[in-house]
Amino acid sequence: MPDISIDPWSAEFVNDYDRIVQQFQLQKFDVRGFEEPNRIMRRGLVFAGRDLQRIADCIKQKKPYYALTGIMPSAEKIHLGTQMVVEQMKYFQEHGAKTYILVADLESAATRGVSFEDARRRSMQFHIPAYIALGLDPKKTIFYFQSQNNRVFRIAFEAGRKITLNEFRAAYGTAEPSRILASVTQIGDMLFPQLDQPMPGIIPVGIDQEPHIRLCRDYLHKDSSHKNMVPISSVYHQFMPSLDGSMKMSKSKPDSFIELPESAESVCKKIRKAFSGGQASVEDQRRMGGNPDADIPFQLLRFNFEEDDQKLERIRQDYISGKMLSGELKEYCCEKATQFMNDFSQKLEKSKKLVDQLHFLKPE
Repeated sequence: MPDISIDPWSAEFVNDYDRIVQQFQLQKFDVRGFEEPNRIMRRGLVFAGRDLQRIADCIKQKKPYYALTGIMPSAEKIHLGTQMVVEQMKYFQEHGAKTYILVADLESAATRGVSFEDARRRSMQFHIPAYIALGLDPKKTIFYFQSQNNRVFRIAFEAGRKITLNEFRAAYGTAEPSRILASVTQIGDMLFPQLDQPMPGIIPVGIDQEPHIRLCRDYLHKDSSHKNMVPISSVYHQFMPSLDGSMKMSKSKPDSFIELPESAESVCKKIRKAFSGGQASVEDQRRMGGNPDADIPFQLLRFNFEEDDQKLERIRQDYISGKMLSGELKEYCCEKATQFMNDFSQKLEKSKKLVDQLHFLKPE
């Protein structure tokens, strides 16, 4: 069986997570090691990472550490899957992490052709308020733009001198100049908080970003000038599949994913048309039951919309037994999605008023 290829810039997602763990020598996520796990941690949606024990120890012993993630302002809206990244950032923030959110304006310019002006407008008017609306505490979050952080540049330059073309090709399968620039800049982002104080740091991401993490850790091992820095930890979450049941989400197919924000009417229309794990007829569904693992509305509840674990398990058992029909499950998912979207929209409008009060690092 060929190795799995992971590309940070592709829309192709893989779902053989056991193979991913084995191939990339990751550590399986053990929820028992973390205090007060959140919903996606409890449900196994967070499935692996690197050097997780180091972060768990920081939480338990109240030692300093940081959590960092980025905003890619390549579009006017964000995907519903972004919620999982923010929930992980929120978890670490609530458990003592110094929290950084960067706007990847350099990377979006290099790999997506987004101007710095558009990146700033999108991030200030929508992306940053959206992250706050999804749960980040603006008073405890440090924001910055890549293009204005010279400390990131310095690390990126050093990394560019140390990492070979063969190492880039091994990590990404290619060595295009724009992607090299994006990669070394991300190394700068992940490490610059340690310039003031070496400490553990964790990056919550989807598994497609694993090449960035691996290259950063490899760079630290070979660069003696940063020997006091602590290798980056990471934690990976699963991907929500496309609404049609496939593993590829495409912006050319608007019905294949849910955006934020999106009207409740539009979301419910998509949910009602989403791939179902039910049977061909009501009679067959009552007799044989449905398959929640293949059912997209159930997965939306599991990933995003149902906070109550016991309620989710009752729905699962009712669906398997045939007590609940596919149409009933879709309607319940629609109700929860409507609540979520209305709540998000209200919080988004409030968050937009806070942008001028946020803590941005000053350009250096």
